Amino acid sequence: MAALAGERTDIPPVWMMRQAGRYLPEYRAIRSEARSFLDFCYRPDLATEATLQPIRRFGFDAAIIFSDILVIPDGLGQPVAFMEGEGPRLDPLPLDAVGGLDLGRVAGHLEPVYEAISRVRADLPPETALIGFAGAPWTLATYMVAGRGSPDQAFARLAAYRDPDGFRRLIDVLVEAVSSHLVAQFAAGADAVQVFDSWAGPLDTDGFARWTTEPMREIVQRVRSAVPGARIIGFPRGAGTRLEGFVQQTGVDAVGLDWSVSLERGRALQAVATIQGNLDPLRLVAGGRALDEGVEAILSAFSGGPFVFNLGHGILPETPIEHVERMLARVRRA
Repeated sequence: MAALAGERTDIPPVWMMRQAGRYLPEYRAIRSEARSFLDFCYRPDLATEATLQPIRRFGFDAAIIFSDILVIPDGLGQPVAFMEGEGPRLDPLPLDAVGGLDLGRVAGHLEPVYEAISRVRADLPPETALIGFAGAPWTLATYMVAGRGSPDQAFARLAAYRDPDGFRRLIDVLVEAVSSHLVAQFAAGADAVQVFDSWAGPLDTDGFARWTTEPMREIVQRVRSAVPGARIIGFPRGAGTRLEGFVQQTGVDAVGLDWSVSLERGRALQAVATIQGNLDPLRLVAGGRALDEGVEAILSAFSGGPFVFNLGHGILPETPIEHVERMLARVRRA
């Protein structure tokens, strides 16, 4: 929390995106107790246990609640299914059907998430922060209109070009739903939140401003009007040279860097915000010299300013646990 407030710390705090998940044998052991992945997310007992597992094993400085970004469209009434080996599937949403989305059912539908946050906060060590999260409107919209993800989200980009007014109506609904979801997570016990815009990268300059930066600015304003001083991390994956403008225009406290962001650019960003990142998850899979060199380069570049050590995206399921232990030892100089 000190790092998110803009303070430099002697040892950077560290956590990992997707740190609760399939790389852990204890997670795999409880996964079969749920009928489906979403059922797992909506079971407070299982979500609590999954969130706490990496804290018990590794002692990360923050836990992040076990959930998924697509609970928002599911809560709005667009059912989501996760197909084994294929990822999420939704019935594609025509833009002229946006009016059928039900903002009124979101809070009740997502109550199990908030219960899990309350349980985790009660069980966490007091020195460990708890992070809530949500998907950003653009990224959520890409899945909602196409019914699935794709490498460059061409279907959603075409929809936004062809019917920008209809797409804006969808984004407006999502801004309200995401903001309310984040506020409820703070109320349940989250110390900070992260907003994942995982598909920001394929947008052109105008699209990035319209569908990533502006909605995030609105979300930050809405959340802070309800939770003064709320700490918010933005993660516009693939933003590249647009990161500084994103930070300045949205007002986020910290910005997550994917592994393609140069160390020089990341260091420059520390003048305007806390930075978070940005080890390539494949270095963590590889281990050895590749891991050591990646960690040391990041620490050397970023330790002079406000900084949270993290990966440049989520940890991969095939990551050896001993490599995570090695990374933590180097970050903490153990």
